[in-house]
Amino acid sequence: MRQTRSYDKEYKVQAVKLAKTRGTKAAAAELGIPEGTLSGWVHKAKSGHMDLGHGEQRPEACA
Repeated sequence: MRQTRSYDKEYKVQAVKLAKTRGTKAAAAELGIPEGTLSGWVHKAKSGHMDLGHGEQRPEACA
């Protein structure tokens, strides 16, 4: 049976930032989370559906 894990917002933000520096595959392996899960978070961040905090937003979001 598959166990569902939940991750808090701060964990997701830090994971996305790690993926930006090391790559999604390497970051997922380091964190021990599925690559598909991290890829989804990265996609949400790129599309503006995840706030990464000050300095990480796209310029058009500040207008």
